[in-house]
Amino acid sequence: MSEPEQGIRLNKYLASCGIGSRRKCDELIKKGDVIVNGKLCTDLSTTVTEDDFVKIGNSRVLPRETTTILLNKPKGLVCSKDDELKRETIYELLPPNMRHLNHVGRLDRDSEGLLVMTNDGDLAQELSHPKKKIEKEYLVTVNQAFSNDVLDQFLKGIWTGESKAFAKSVKRLSPRRFLITLETGLKRQIRMMCKAAHLNVVKLVRIRIGLITGGGLEPGRFSDLDAHDLELLQRNPKPDRSYRTRADVKLAAKKTKRKVAKKRAPKSTQRSSKSFKRRR
Repeated sequence: MSEPEQGIRLNKYLASCGIGSRRKCDELIKKGDVIVNGKLCTDLSTTVTEDDFVKIGNSRVLPRETTTILLNKPKGLVCSKDDELKRETIYELLPPNMRHLNHVGRLDRDSEGLLVMTNDGDLAQELSHPKKKIEKEYLVTVNQAFSNDVLDQFLKGIWTGESKAFAKSVKRLSPRRFLITLETGLKRQIRMMCKAAHLNVVKLVRIRIGLITGGGLEPGRFSDLDAHDLELLQRNPKPDRSYRTRADVKLAAKKTKRKVAKKRAPKSTQRSSKSFKRRR
């Protein structure tokens, strides 16, 4: 059944009301928690307009003005509205009128740094969808010095026990510190990659999303993002040659392979090749 020209899918409408992500809204619809124009609705393909009367339980829901903020998450808080273990959450940093915002992705309790929060479902989808490949950059400190081979392994892909995880680019800063850029968002990905390389993460800070770097935003503080900021969030920077990438590792491997092949070639073949070059 095709959508009418006017109207939007019910899950998108609910997301615009600040109910949650589209996936969460789909779950509410399937559970039978949504009523449209007085009738229980469990059809995910349902579309609604501003003239429709939509309720969750006994309360009508209406679209809210979209708000997007950038929060600098401190260590020790969890990304959850209601934590079952009663731990402190990121929502305690926000005023009551912003606690309806949803976090886009998450940072674990021991991690710090930039986190986008919004009630704009479309923006959340753009930032989190794997096909969009929005970069997220992290500053990582580990418990001991490591060789550059470890960073190359992150670029090639390292088995974490559940899947193979990749970095897009890396840059060494000191014996125990490095920058790493990801396009994926596997759960605790960097910590799992380091563990697979026999390293323990001491500090993990997300310092960039797309082209947004926070601009000196203090831990525990947040700032509103305007239309220009939202555009920067959805764009990646131009390649920086001071970073090592997967392409660099592949090129180095090819050069090494050629050198090995040349050394293994019979000497007679090498001499005939040189003679041929001299005759030419």
